[in-house]
Amino acid sequence: MKTLQTPHRQHGVTLIELMVGLSIGLLVVAVAMGALMVSRGISGSVSDASGIQQQGAYILRVIGQQLRQTGSLYLNPDPAGGTSTDVLSPVAFEIKANAVGSGNSFEQENTLAGASDTVTTGFRRYADNVFMVAGTEAAASTPATFGTDYLARNCIGAPGNSSTDQRVESNFAFDSAKNELRCGGNGAAAQAIAQNVAQFQVIYMVQTTDAAGTKVQYTKGSDMPSAATDPKWRRVQGVQVCLVLYGSEPIDMPAGSSYTDCDGNSVNMTTLTGGRKNRMHLLFRNTFQLRSQGLI
Repeated sequence: MKTLQTPHRQHGVTLIELMVGLSIGLLVVAVAMGALMVSRGISGSVSDASGIQQQGAYILRVIGQQLRQTGSLYLNPDPAGGTSTDVLSPVAFEIKANAVGSGNSFEQENTLAGASDTVTTGFRRYADNVFMVAGTEAAASTPATFGTDYLARNCIGAPGNSSTDQRVESNFAFDSAKNELRCGGNGAAAQAIAQNVAQFQVIYMVQTTDAAGTKVQYTKGSDMPSAATDPKWRRVQGVQVCLVLYGSEPIDMPAGSSYTDCDGNSVNMTTLTGGRKNRMHLLFRNTFQLRSQGLI
């Protein structure tokens, strides 16, 4: 007779095996979370740096657009009332335009003013000739007509076409309480054009003459006269703009991490207070030559 075989009993995992499995699983999760946090930190830092670079480029572009037009004048091609078809007719720069109604006036001398953390620009406002297409596809033979429009605007898009101002002005000022760079002008309320601004500095390049000849020297805004009609302002050849922007995300940076500010000083970012502590700081500096300024 054959003896019956007893079936093998089914065994589960032991407590030790379960603990080993859980430990391995938790270790994998911890490594994955660490890699994710590092990846997010790097991604956030790169995104923060990119945002600062974009804002810095935008600020310099807006300020540069106004500074390059500072002192620009209206060229009157026919001041004597001759025929406009005569290419040899005399031309003249209009260096003064009286106010019309309640609008402001323009004078060549009053085109630049400011201090260490402010700068005001101005240039002649006049209407440009523009094409106004009067025809359609059905009447293509209809000639285009000319019209006039005020194309020049200040830093915030003022003044409007209905304004009687004779001067386009932009007033850039640093608000240290809100860490903002603000701009206004032509009666429009000042608006913030940049945030997270740690420093804004303006230096003027003044042309001087002495026994050695003509030269240009850098002059801080605090050393410039307060009256824009002072001859020293008329000798300004260029404006150097410097600003420091900081990021919006805290960074786990090592102790002693620093940046160089507009004055050439080293600033420790880990010892700063408030919203600037452990934030990325970047410096932007550019020099703009003025279009119509010169030694008078």
